[in-house]
Amino acid sequence: MAEIKTYPLIRHFRAEPTAHVLRYRRGQLVAEGPGLAFWFSPVSAQAAAIPRDDQDLPFLFHARSSDFQELTVQGVITHRFADPGLVARRVDFTLDLTRGGWTDTPLDQVAGLIAQIAQQYVIDELVRLDLRAILAGGVAPIRDRISDGLRAETSLDEIGIEIVAVRVASVAPSADVEKALQHPTREAIQQRSDEATFARRAQAVDKERAIAENELANRIELATREEALVTQDGANDRRRAEEQAAARAITARAADDEARMIARREADGLRAIEDVRLAVDRDRAQIQAGLGTQVLMALAVRDLAGQVGKIEHLTLTPDLITPLLGRLAAGGQDG
Repeated sequence: MAEIKTYPLIRHFRAEPTAHVLRYRRGQLVAEGPGLAFWFSPVSAQAAAIPRDDQDLPFLFHARSSDFQELTVQGVITHRFADPGLVARRVDFTLDLTRGGWTDTPLDQVAGLIAQIAQQYVIDELVRLDLRAILAGGVAPIRDRISDGLRAETSLDEIGIEIVAVRVASVAPSADVEKALQHPTREAIQQRSDEATFARRAQAVDKERAIAENELANRIELATREEALVTQDGANDRRRAEEQAAARAITARAADDEARMIARREADGLRAIEDVRLAVDRDRAQIQAGLGTQVLMALAVRDLAGQVGKIEHLTLTPDLITPLLGRLAAGGQDG
């Protein structure tokens, strides 16, 4: 709290800036203020130091709810000494002028007083509610109850203590009760997790089914298109065959027509030749009909001579020579 240096017959006192020092000589207050430094005689001097900075008081209170469940409330109360002179009159902050520390434990006394008052407010708050209501409300109602109660506490004002802040970190039941309370929630969370897993699996099954149906639909569509393609190919082949057959029929008819035309032309030519031959034969027959037997015989012999090459032997019978000689004789007489 303070630094004290010892010299022969005299000492020097120097306090920290955060300490409000009250200097006494023979029981009378002669000076006060933060961070005082002075020379003093240990025979007649006295001093007290009150901290001016904020003091944190951690607390851990045990209380019982209306349904007889043990609860633990944990937090911190921050306070400060607003009136150091009043605090020095109510609490012993006297310094040991040899070591520079307090002769007693004033901060523990103040902390115990504040803790006892705060604990009473916590007990009064929790005893009105059951466990589930307390846990559902959280730390805010308890924090407000402690803060409002301490700020309204006259005993602290009389000492010169000001409450700066109250913070409650947790309100927790016993371990067994907390585990029992957590079990339904854990079961509900696990159930929701299972439901989410089942829903995810169902969704995966639906997606797989949709994929399978899509693949089946694609296969059906491909089969339908393949069937249509086969049908179209068959129709095309059939049409192509029909076109080719029609073309061949047209070609065959054209060839038949041409053949008939050629045959007709050849027949007409042969007919014309035969007609000429018949006409020649007819004329020849008419000419030969006008000739006598002897002429015809002579012509026949001539033709025969023209067709036969070399004749080694020729036999002339009287039946053949007699008519010819008679004919020749008749012709000579006429001449």
